Amino acid sequence: MNYFTQSRKGFGLFSALIPATISSIIISTPLWAAEGVAELNSVLDIDELYSPINSEEIYGETALELLEQLESKHYASIEIDDNFSSVIFDKYLDALDGSKLYLLADDVQQIARYRYTLDNSLAQGNVEPGFEIYNLYHRRVIERLIYAIERIESAVPTMDFTLDEYLQLDREDAPFASTTAELDEIWRKRLKNSVLSLRLTGDTEEEIVEKLSKRYRNQLSQVLKTNGKDIFQAYLSTVAATVDPHTSYFSPRDSENFNMGLSLSLQGIGAQLTTEDEYTKVVELIKGGPAERAAELQEGDKIIGIGQGVDGEIQDVVGMRLDDVVAQIRGEKDTVVRLSVIPVDAVTESSARTISITRDTVKLEDQSAKKEVLELSYADQDYKIGVINLPTFYFDFEAAARGDEDFKSSTRDVRRLLEELIEEGVDAVVMDLRNDGGGSLSEANQLVGLFIETGPTVQIRYSGLRNGFTRSFGDNDPEVVYDGPLAVLVNRTSASASEIFAGAIQDYQRGLVLGGQTFGKGTVQEIIPMTYGQVKLTRSKFYRISGESTQHRGVIPDITFPDFYEAYDDIGESSLDGALPWDTVRPVEFRAYYPVQAYLPKLQELHAKRAAESPDFNFIKEQIDRTRVLRERERISLNEAIVKAEREELKRSEFEAENLRRQLKGLPLKEWIDEDAEAELALSESSENSDESSNESSNDSSKTSAALASTTSSDDESEEPEEPEELDPLLLESGRILADFINLSSGSLSAR
Repeated sequence: MNYFTQSRKGFGLFSALIPATISSIIISTPLWAAEGVAELNSVLDIDELYSPINSEEIYGETALELLEQLESKHYASIEIDDNFSSVIFDKYLDALDGSKLYLLADDVQQIARYRYTLDNSLAQGNVEPGFEIYNLYHRRVIERLIYAIERIESAVPTMDFTLDEYLQLDREDAPFASTTAELDEIWRKRLKNSVLSLRLTGDTEEEIVEKLSKRYRNQLSQVLKTNGKDIFQAYLSTVAATVDPHTSYFSPRDSENFNMGLSLSLQGIGAQLTTEDEYTKVVELIKGGPAERAAELQEGDKIIGIGQGVDGEIQDVVGMRLDDVVAQIRGEKDTVVRLSVIPVDAVTESSARTISITRDTVKLEDQSAKKEVLELSYADQDYKIGVINLPTFYFDFEAAARGDEDFKSSTRDVRRLLEELIEEGVDAVVMDLRNDGGGSLSEANQLVGLFIETGPTVQIRYSGLRNGFTRSFGDNDPEVVYDGPLAVLVNRTSASASEIFAGAIQDYQRGLVLGGQTFGKGTVQEIIPMTYGQVKLTRSKFYRISGESTQHRGVIPDITFPDFYEAYDDIGESSLDGALPWDTVRPVEFRAYYPVQAYLPKLQELHAKRAAESPDFNFIKEQIDRTRVLRERERISLNEAIVKAEREELKRSEFEAENLRRQLKGLPLKEWIDEDAEAELALSESSENSDESSNESSNDSSKTSAALASTTSSDDESEEPEEPEELDPLLLESGRILADFINLSSGSLSAR
């Protein structure tokens, strides 16, 4: 089975145990664990709690089989040698303790004897070095959690939050601590920051101790559940990822989860998770899923607690194993799960809020292409711009194989939508592929065919011969469904099949590519079953008809829009360690449909003038700048007054930026509400209402910013004027660019 997939980097505590690519919270009935945290020995003794974990014979046999698959079937030429061993060692160490929070410098020196011998051990079917390295790390993790529990349960009253102390945020490039005392100091500050975060939420000292003690005891309980399968999965995943970031090994259990994630009808909330540091982070919301429909959970949010049902107690999940978090969020259709989350733009846990999501079936129909028509008045003319949003390049292989005539296909759906838009008399069409992570290669090929006559659409280079061989795929159907003005809107998370489509439209000069640089994934993977588990293996690379690879570089838009992902330097193929390089193959013959490149200078000039004056574009740029500044911080203060002042300043800057945008667009302004005053108001309302109404008030207030409120107020909410619905500024600007293009082309290009 060939398919395109988008991997994201996300190392942290325990992330090596469960690869991010398999953790889709979209599958059926959970394997519920017993409620509550396992009781631990009241005496937190490392010698009582720790015991080494042993490997099994099947692990060594599987390691041999994996090496054979990598050497014989991977796209790149693999050399299992000392250099390969050294890369495995570094990746394994980084996956386990990339933040340098557990191992000491002496520990690293001790295990360094395996740096150049892991290849030999694997070739002999021996995974013992991987287990020995992990067991040392496992012991150090237990020691750190014991330290955290003992300090939280004894030292919180003595913490001084008036001192000018700072916590280093990114320790990736920091050295390993040379002594236990040095590591204790690092953890002292980490724990102090956790306490400060809860202080700023208004928790009492007793509540803070209770929460953090429970959190770290919960973490310790989970760590003590680590077994040989976990270690084996972590080690062989690292071996596979050494070849390239999209090659992965899945044990039988993880294979089952992964394969479920590829199916077409799934139950759950529709979110994909990864582990980042001690938190469970939302990577992606599945299009059409319950989480996306609820519109409260966002990509980048961190889940810190989970509750079952409308009134189930929220259980702390910070530091919990990812598969255990997955098990708690899974559930049957129509049941409710409550999540306590730290919003993506929040600085500390004090901004956490609770949301409720009703589990449902994520159907292919919910992820289908959809259309809308934007009516645009521009340059003294009225335009109708058709927009087709395509969340993924889908194809129901099973239904097609059965011979069903109405099987689901993205190309079929887009064809129907294009015909409807033509009937509605649109002047131009925007294909919105933002956040489209790819899908079926054949669908990408056929979709291009809706907009061109005949010709190549993509080239595939396969491994297998000395230098491989390249084959072009194309559209053989001369029918053109839509030949009018066209734009393709993309961003940094548009990947794989999206890049094939955008690249072909750009190469043919069939339309304009707008937005942000795409992901840059130019490889194709195949799932290969093994005796024990399966391997997802990179087998080929795809290239544009111009001969250029999309690998690493992606597709560069003709006209660039501000993209919020610009604030993140860890998104995109170029951020992934070991990603295959950019290269080229021979171009194939093709013709340009329209002189798009000739119009670009004028189109860019007109766009730049509008963008400079656009309240929305300037607001997005400011958001990007604010986020980048926050992400580039190297340390944060542990002084309570400083932290509160910084938070107030950040909220104020966001408030002023939003109000400036509103003022320039003629929208109602927001009124600043002081945080302390808001807290007093909430407390007053809570005391006057019943428990039920109080809960409802709390739920409602969590949906709005703590610093913003409408300037209009009324006892009768029905009397409040409704704000006009704001259209997507990037889609609107795409429409204006297409209007400019229509005018510049002087009628040589028209919709039919």
